[in-house]
Amino acid sequence: MSQLTSYLAKLIGLYCILVALAMVTHKQGTMDTITTIVQNPTAMFVYGLIALITGLAIVLGHNVWSGGALPIIVTLVGWGTLAKGLLALFLSPAQQPVFFLLELHYAKLFYFYAAFAFVLGVYLTYAGTASTTRRTS
Repeated sequence: MSQLTSYLAKLIGLYCILVALAMVTHKQGTMDTITTIVQNPTAMFVYGLIALITGLAIVLGHNVWSGGALPIIVTLVGWGTLAKGLLALFLSPAQQPVFFLLELHYAKLFYFYAAFAFVLGVYLTYAGTASTTRRTS
């Protein structure tokens, strides 16, 4: 397991855990914030730029499709982030709320998305830490 895979797994994992906990702790605030951002073309453009550079950084630095589940999941997160960034940049302002709120059923599936992020975060953090521990032992 490469050091980059372990590092990205821990970084993405801890990010997912903390965001999921914040989402569940402040559900209404999260829903209000997401709704406001998605309905604001300037905010969506900035979000798209951040997601694009994050996704590109992961994909260009870690486009690994073998070696077990961990490197593949890290790579998939990179590609997913890149795709979200491109959607945010290239969907029209009228299409963005429809896609990000209605098509993804964000309000209805809120706890599913939070649970998915949390479970993904726990797995990535654990697997990234375990691979670092095995390598140094």
